[in-house]
Amino acid sequence: MAAKIISLPILTLFSFILPLANSIDFHYPTVFNFGDSNSDTVDAMDLPFLNAYLDSIGVPSFRKGCNFATAGSTILPATATSVSPFSFGIQVAQFLRFKARVIELIAKSKKFEKYLPKEEYFDEALYMFDIGQNDLAGAFYSKSLDQILASIPTILVEFENGIKKLYDQGARNFWIHNTGPFGCLPQNVARFGTDPSKLDELGCLSAQNQAAKLFNIQLHALCIKLQAQYVDANVTFVDIFNIKFNLIANYSRYGFEQPIMACCGYGGPPLNYDSRISCGQTKILNGTSATAKGCSDSTEYVNWDGIHYTEAANQYVSSQILTGKYSDPPFAEKMPFLLKLKF
Repeated sequence: MAAKIISLPILTLFSFILPLANSIDFHYPTVFNFGDSNSDTVDAMDLPFLNAYLDSIGVPSFRKGCNFATAGSTILPATATSVSPFSFGIQVAQFLRFKARVIELIAKSKKFEKYLPKEEYFDEALYMFDIGQNDLAGAFYSKSLDQILASIPTILVEFENGIKKLYDQGARNFWIHNTGPFGCLPQNVARFGTDPSKLDELGCLSAQNQAAKLFNIQLHALCIKLQAQYVDANVTFVDIFNIKFNLIANYSRYGFEQPIMACCGYGGPPLNYDSRISCGQTKILNGTSATAKGCSDSTEYVNWDGIHYTEAANQYVSSQILTGKYSDPPFAEKMPFLLKLKF
């Protein structure tokens, strides 16, 4: 499996203020987020968390947006062995239902305006995407590298179809992350890295990162195509791979001590990861009770649980995103505020 169903606050600490290519207004009234657990939204600008679409019990507020991302999700439609049934196409369908229902409710009564976005917000919103890692990482359990590389165009056709549906519904501001170096995740290294020849000089899986790089090249090309095709839209591509790979390669420069080993896990060095027991769990392993515990200081670790990054690592990632230099088009000269970056 490519990932556990765990929800962690990751990456998108800048949700409501990101400038895009043709935009002159840096503030977005609403954010709609799509993806897997790499894209769970946190807001560092004194604005509320995005409520999840599937967490609609009670009276949640969706006025500032909605999070459709689900851990383990893929771009391609889910299969019987998928971690999550909520593939990208399902998430887009959920959004379409959400939008239609919002418009219907607002038309019925003004009392819903406190909890729901205005109809015009759907056109003015920021649409964020971080998905595709699980398509690639999960495929290594049953396919060869050549087969995985050959499947990338099909994956991206599915992604493009979803973007088109959103565009046809009025979406104009697209913020698209590429996939990270999942060959450096303890979960994957533990499963596929027992042969040292498969690892690079950093201890990461060469084949997995090769797949990530090719996927990212083709995703970037798709974004350039979309920029030309949708001339009235803002399509921004963000190079998450190089931000994360730079952190792993130069971890000590940024104050970390462990670039790959999980903070919360079981088994100790070098990976502290055991697929049989997830972070926080206690199980009987080989006749003995075992607990996957958190480390004493997570700020020393890049990786949290073998799959996701620590809060400290995500702060670094976010700080680099906000420099604008990892985006196409870049936006550093358009930043509307002074950044107080930790790193």
